[in-house]
Amino acid sequence: MSEVAPPLILHVIHHLVIGGMENGLVNLINKMPQQRFRHAIACVEDYSEFRQRLQRPEVEVIAMHRSRIGNTAIRKKLFQLCRRLRPTIVHTRGPSGLDALLPARLAGVRHSVHGEHGWNVNDLHGKAWKPVLLRRLHSPLVDRYITVSKDLERYLVERVGISASRITQIYNGVDTERFVPARPRSVGPLPEGFADSDSIVIGTVGRIQAVKDQETLVRAFAALARQGPEGGRRLRLAIVGDGPLLQDLRQLVESLGMSSRAWLPGALSNISEVMRAMDFFVLPSLNEGISNTILEAMASGLPVVATAVGGNPELLEEGMTGRLFKPQDVPSLTRLLNEYCSDASLLQRHACSARRYAVERFGLDSMVDSYQAVYQQLAGTPSIANQ
Repeated sequence: MSEVAPPLILHVIHHLVIGGMENGLVNLINKMPQQRFRHAIACVEDYSEFRQRLQRPEVEVIAMHRSRIGNTAIRKKLFQLCRRLRPTIVHTRGPSGLDALLPARLAGVRHSVHGEHGWNVNDLHGKAWKPVLLRRLHSPLVDRYITVSKDLERYLVERVGISASRITQIYNGVDTERFVPARPRSVGPLPEGFADSDSIVIGTVGRIQAVKDQETLVRAFAALARQGPEGGRRLRLAIVGDGPLLQDLRQLVESLGMSSRAWLPGALSNISEVMRAMDFFVLPSLNEGISNTILEAMASGLPVVATAVGGNPELLEEGMTGRLFKPQDVPSLTRLLNEYCSDASLLQRHACSARRYAVERFGLDSMVDSYQAVYQQLAGTPSIANQ
């Protein structure tokens, strides 16, 4: 008698590229026990070499190329894909994923999950009515919603009108074995001669685009560096990431006279090593769903200074693991940077608390268990504890 294959989950996302949501999906698939569920990924547009981070070679990744073929054709392709794969659950993520809900239902897929992971760059505070209408129209096709923050859960309940009983809030998890503190701090991943053991390295990681607002960090860093010759000599700024505004940001650094103290290498693959070269981490975003980089920084033993937006206040313990400030508030950010730079004991206390907080509250295993519980409830499969 042949063994019955585990239920299949078809994940539908916009792109499989470097990003917080995409990283969470890859971690989920890699860490979920293979005997529980199989997985496939449908990309509404395309995928990049980031797919190589998938550790399970049997996971099929399909590019749909919506921008080439149009909305009608992609719905047909999604219907055909669901008929071929026969998934038990379709798990859509973000606005693009909503396009798969009706084709999946018509193809006979019985169960659906929809995830909300962040804010559209053109609707940072969820006030636009068209995205709300789109979500309301698709809500009858969704069995269970998953949000990565309480902030997004409130949006679904208060703005979209989804019953709280249909929503499960699950924080992203961080790999606390990959992201670990360096004691003492290592400057190895930084360019030769850029920093030494006496330097104070302020860092951030993220796509260089308007919503991430690295400009505010550059201006605050420059203001701090000018406050005194000794402090300025020791300060270094590392901004890691690629994006449409990278060249503009480099020009701003140069215009402020900070070129010798700032490193903007573009995208890097060794983020865990780079974080171990930092003293503390800054996230100046205009809004966030849930920031994986905050979790990675805390797991790396870095205090975090972040804007008090979106899910950021849910991740940080103010005055314990980091500090919060208002978006685009250069003077406040400058003051907070100075507090860490001038008080080594404060930096060390918050560093230890950040690591402990990440391990205790945001471990990867906890995230995987929570998603698996949702899938098992829908698929009708028993939990491991019951076997």
